[in-house]
Amino acid sequence: MTSLTSPACPPKPSPGDRIAVISPSSGLPGLFPLPYKLGLERLRKGFGLEPVEYPATRTMGSTPRERAADIHAAFADPEIKAVIASIGGDDQITVLPYLDRELIRTNPKPFFGMSDNTNLLAFLRTCGIVGFHGGSVMSELGRPGAMHPQTAESLRAALFTPGPYELRPAERWRDIDRDWADPATFDAEPETRPGSGWTWVNPGRVIEGRSWGGCLEILAWLLMADREIARDLSEYDGGVLLLETSEDMPSATEVFHTLRNMGERGLLGRFPALLMGRPKTWSFEQPNTPEQAARYAADQREAVLRAMRTYAPDATIVFDVDFGHTDPQLVIPYGGTVRVDGPARRITVTY
Repeated sequence: MTSLTSPACPPKPSPGDRIAVISPSSGLPGLFPLPYKLGLERLRKGFGLEPVEYPATRTMGSTPRERAADIHAAFADPEIKAVIASIGGDDQITVLPYLDRELIRTNPKPFFGMSDNTNLLAFLRTCGIVGFHGGSVMSELGRPGAMHPQTAESLRAALFTPGPYELRPAERWRDIDRDWADPATFDAEPETRPGSGWTWVNPGRVIEGRSWGGCLEILAWLLMADREIARDLSEYDGGVLLLETSEDMPSATEVFHTLRNMGERGLLGRFPALLMGRPKTWSFEQPNTPEQAARYAADQREAVLRAMRTYAPDATIVFDVDFGHTDPQLVIPYGGTVRVDGPARRITVTY
């Protein structure tokens, strides 16, 4: 296990700066070049940044050591002012043993990623570096048609503007994808549906603390491998827990069991607030009807409530915050400050 250092926000890039694009998990840019190239183009033209690729970025099957070398090179290069993941995957946990903690600690940079990048975000937090949950190249920057306006606004603020930023419920959202291999996918924007707002539980107080969490499935793996978890769990006291589930769409039973085990370990009770990401309810492997999707989301919510009632009954919970595997995706500082104002129904993060 790891001892936490109080995280600090690294310096932000400016338009014109070079930004590293790496694949710490999967080299999917090599299989699906269309959303990847579109994401790079938007980094250049929309954000004014110059993306720099590394050897494993488009390489499927690269070794954990090779991906760690890319991470080291990106953080060590003084000309690189930020680092962004191309996409997630499912084996980044195997990269962690090869990372040079001191090299990264002494060269802090903003890192953007989510899903399997929960591994690297948790690693950076233990190095004393605030990371940013969200903003990967293929999924968010490479969105067909145009970036979702709320994603673009949040990512721009997180990249360039230090200070508070208020999150807002999605005006329109989606979780149904189209085939990245089909050029026609990118001819028009995806269909969205009206947002339904956030759902608050125990909203009677204001909580402000440092965030921790990420993709629930990845957290379960980190906990099983006993990596990047504080030795003294009191270091999480007063924090804001971030949880969201992936396109693997774990069952409500699996979600409950993971949260129950976190509760038995003494983790859930440390956090007076939980932000629960809007669940992805559709995948190519499980193309749910609207009715099936609604049932999946309802079952997951009940599983979360069941665990929290047992292990953190007084925690303030906000459901359907848009920071997970759905679209739009709001960027949330990982290890940074999050303010959950229940009486005002407002969430503010500090970039």
